[in-house]
Amino acid sequence: MTKPDLSSILVATLVFVLGVAAQAQPPARMPLIGYLEGGTRSAHTARIEAFHQGLRELSYVEGKNIVIEWRFADGKADRLPGLAAELVRLKVDIIVTGGSGPTRAAKEATTKIPIVMVQDNDPVGSGFVASLAQPGGNITGLSNFAPELSGKRLELLREVVPKLSRVAVLGSSAANITRELEPAAKALGVKIQFLDILEPKDIETAFRAAAKERADGVLTQANAILVLQRAQIVELAAKNRLPAIYHNSQFAETGGLMFYGVNVLDLDRRAATYVDKILKGAKPADLPVEQPKKFEFIINLKAAKQIGLTIPQTVMYQADRLIR
Repeated sequence: MTKPDLSSILVATLVFVLGVAAQAQPPARMPLIGYLEGGTRSAHTARIEAFHQGLRELSYVEGKNIVIEWRFADGKADRLPGLAAELVRLKVDIIVTGGSGPTRAAKEATTKIPIVMVQDNDPVGSGFVASLAQPGGNITGLSNFAPELSGKRLELLREVVPKLSRVAVLGSSAANITRELEPAAKALGVKIQFLDILEPKDIETAFRAAAKERADGVLTQANAILVLQRAQIVELAAKNRLPAIYHNSQFAETGGLMFYGVNVLDLDRRAATYVDKILKGAKPADLPVEQPKKFEFIINLKAAKQIGLTIPQTVMYQADRLIR
């Protein structure tokens, strides 16, 4: 009888032990991303898909090699701190925030977990970063330049309503917004009526105030409540026969007159690049805040007809899209 070769036995044993050890190893932990948004999930379906698209372009697929914990405040700003704290307790690797309110809540909840802003009007003025080029802390991401766009929106509204003399601005009378709008209004000879929207019930009050002051038009600023209640706002603008230009393209899709601003879906898609860089070891402090690259101008001609407004050809030529 042939004696077994000792070296063969050792090799076989080693292979068996290594195989058992490999099977005993727990599966590698998938990156855990927290996503914090002030509105509702249903209101942000397109933005969520844009973020997913950006991740797919970088070979990340939710549920396969990355996990996302979604948190939505449903338009209730007072819920944001609790939701941010919840994500911190889950020990997420990164928190992605969809607006100034969520970013502030996340900032107050952690100084260690990287935070990626999907969009913010004024990251420096809000105190989120030291500068756009050198954020300096645990926050970076994308700016949507909303304050700088307000002057352009006012100009477009003036082109549509040549006799424009008073505009109701819905959203916020924050310093960064008034700083941008007031010089533009002065140059155009237009008076501005700032109407803060802090909760849904403020919307009807704001339109009554606009009517009382005989506003000739409406301009909106970035505000989660406004987006959530966009159907109501579009309806009230039409009811009061007020030409309006909005900060978010969803208003035009809902029946609003005009939208001019950043392509928000592009910001959501590009936010995935920050997630990828941070997961690969980059520090938020070293990643410059990006500025918008894509802008859109949409006119809803059905909305114009509804309020008896004729859009000048010169303005229609500027539009990227006409909704008929």
